[in-house]
Amino acid sequence: MNTWSVETLNDFVDDELHALPQDMRARFVRVAQLIQEFGPFQVGMPHIKSLTHKLWEIRVSGRQGIARGIYVMVKDKRVVILHVFIKQSQQTPTKALDIAFQRAKKAGLI
Repeated sequence: MNTWSVETLNDFVDDELHALPQDMRARFVRVAQLIQEFGPFQVGMPHIKSLTHKLWEIRVSGRQGIARGIYVMVKDKRVVILHVFIKQSQQTPTKALDIAFQRAKKAGLI
């Protein structure tokens, strides 16, 4: 079976994910399961969106707002989540993109 794996980059990302409200975290895990089962290209919008610099986002919402998880796809059908945060504005903040990009670069993923 050609399944994908979804993983977090490190403990910082784990902490960001665990800081989400429970309903958002549950939706985030569900989208990750969909990616594992079907692959990111089959999941698509509204759960997945391409950003920039090879970065993509997992999109979830909950009672307290909207959360995003920025990730990169790497060889061997791996999705590595780089940064998880609650959105405060309509657009994905430049700072969030910078954090994700720098983490990916430091880890040698892009």
